[in-house]
Amino acid sequence: MRILEGTSAVRYVRKLEERGQNLDALEPQVRRIVESVRKDGDQALSRYAERWDGLRAGESLQVSRREMQAALNGSSREFRTALEESASRIRDFCQWQKIADWERAKDGRRLAQLVRPLASAGCYVPGGRYPLPSTLLMTVIPAQVAGVTHVRVVSPRPASATLAAAALLGVTEFYRVGGAQAIAALAFGTKTVARVDKIVGPGNLFVTTAKKIVAFDCAIDFLAGPTEGLILCNEGNPTFIASDMVAQAEHDPEAVVILVTQSRKMAKEVARAATSLAEGNSIARQALKKNGAVLIAVSRRQANDWTNRIAPEHLTTVRENLPDIVSAGSIFIGDYSAQAAGDYGSGPNHVLPTAGAARFRGGLSVNDFLKVITVQELSRQGLRKIAESIVSLARAEGLQAHAQSVQLRCANA
Repeated sequence: MRILEGTSAVRYVRKLEERGQNLDALEPQVRRIVESVRKDGDQALSRYAERWDGLRAGESLQVSRREMQAALNGSSREFRTALEESASRIRDFCQWQKIADWERAKDGRRLAQLVRPLASAGCYVPGGRYPLPSTLLMTVIPAQVAGVTHVRVVSPRPASATLAAAALLGVTEFYRVGGAQAIAALAFGTKTVARVDKIVGPGNLFVTTAKKIVAFDCAIDFLAGPTEGLILCNEGNPTFIASDMVAQAEHDPEAVVILVTQSRKMAKEVARAATSLAEGNSIARQALKKNGAVLIAVSRRQANDWTNRIAPEHLTTVRENLPDIVSAGSIFIGDYSAQAAGDYGSGPNHVLPTAGAARFRGGLSVNDFLKVITVQELSRQGLRKIAESIVSLARAEGLQAHAQSVQLRCANA
């Protein structure tokens, strides 16, 4: 893992700041898949699922409740307890995070905010390199806490652990499809898979490209890329720090793992520990070699500036830095806040913005499944108090009928 300082570090930060996903090469192929499912529905969906998702000829696209329950019944007591405990903590956090209705009255104006759930949501759960029942918890539970009526899960080759998690949460609609074809089905609907209002969850480049394509027809959370982890510190346990870097690196050979520090001693110790901990983990070793780096800053101000410009998905730092952090997906404070705790159920969501998207949004939350409707009720006096400014602004914009609609009321107030 490289150690960079001076102009080399500055250039690397600039490179990371400009990172993103090049989806252009895949877009024509993915667009054909999306349009095929949109046009031919289940016929196209089944064809692609048999080709890529392991669906057997004649097998139902939908997983039965009996199959999900059998997976849960066949789970070890230890695994079921882990699911239950993680689900409980995630649910608690969603409840605390949830926005609420309010109403205020001032000068003849009664104003309110109504919070209403989406009617339906689609949750994409990856089924590739590793089964991810934790992602099912992280996508389905916020939707349930929001009050979404129809929660539909899609996952290619769903592992028994994922099906068990679905049964535990009471999921009733689960489809054994993935990739761009699953996104298209959720966005436009087929005879078997009803369309949804919003699609959430991470996936591979085909999934991400499909989400980009359907985003004008169906809401999405964001375009997720390879995992990222950044540690910002000058002191701490080098082995703990390295273990977080290796943990995120093992997700994907393209994962980005960075240490930003002012300490050369810390830089060397963490780099050495990361190399040691990654032994025997080929994916982590690839990621560390390709995108792993230790960046040595000359000041606390520079270190914090680099961190905010990189806008990492996961950030571990010390409490003293919190006031200066403005861009990160999720923050972990201190030696014992392992990033893996956030991956599996300390409470906050693990579906987080990558590729710099933390500059403009946070991670998936219960609020992604809610919509805010504003309410305004004006009395006669209330309208009269603001009529002059409304008429003036309407006339400035050349919208005479707007001005007239207020003047007519004031004349009769």
